[in-house]
Amino acid sequence: MFERAAGHKLAITFATGGATIKRIQSGEANDVVIAVQQGIADLAKTGRVAPDSIVALASTGISVAVRKGAPKPDIASPDALKRALLAAKSVTYLNPADGGASGIHFAKVLDRLGIANEMKSKTVFAPKSGAVGVLVANGEAEIGVIQYQLLFSVPGIEIVGPLPGDLQSTTVFSAAIVFGTSDTKTSKALIDFLRTPEASAVIKANGMDPS
Repeated sequence: MFERAAGHKLAITFATGGATIKRIQSGEANDVVIAVQQGIADLAKTGRVAPDSIVALASTGISVAVRKGAPKPDIASPDALKRALLAAKSVTYLNPADGGASGIHFAKVLDRLGIANEMKSKTVFAPKSGAVGVLVANGEAEIGVIQYQLLFSVPGIEIVGPLPGDLQSTTVFSAAIVFGTSDTKTSKALIDFLRTPEASAVIKANGMDPS
């Protein structure tokens, strides 16, 4: 949509939030970076992005999914979620070591529930964010946990619901202009476009709340 509206060609690469931040911190040349809010704030502290260019774009919560047709476990409370996880044969989420925000948070949830050790033998780490729903759909994992927008359109699965109560974590995605870009004007135009009603409609249609 931006290419058609502005006449510019975008070269886009994707990675988990943590990997994205590491790439920018290492000095990789880019014009605009979009990542989790805290990561963008860290980039501003180290002088890798312009603080006055930071704009919140969208937010999403973490949800639980099972294979289509499988019984939906009760996850309405922290205790219910604990019982469901202990009863499950396998659980998939992003490896916290890879820097994915949902994986880091869910590892903390397991610690809070006091079942981190019990879950180690039944954990199937997803190699990338899009794989969580696929692993559940294929029957390679009984329960999947990741941000809602990465689950809601995956065929062969059903969303049970969000993480309950204060176990939930809302992820905010922000954009910023990377220091050293050769085209600040176009970079700002892209970020501005991502906050237009047209872009907001696409964000909402893909399972996130526009900021």
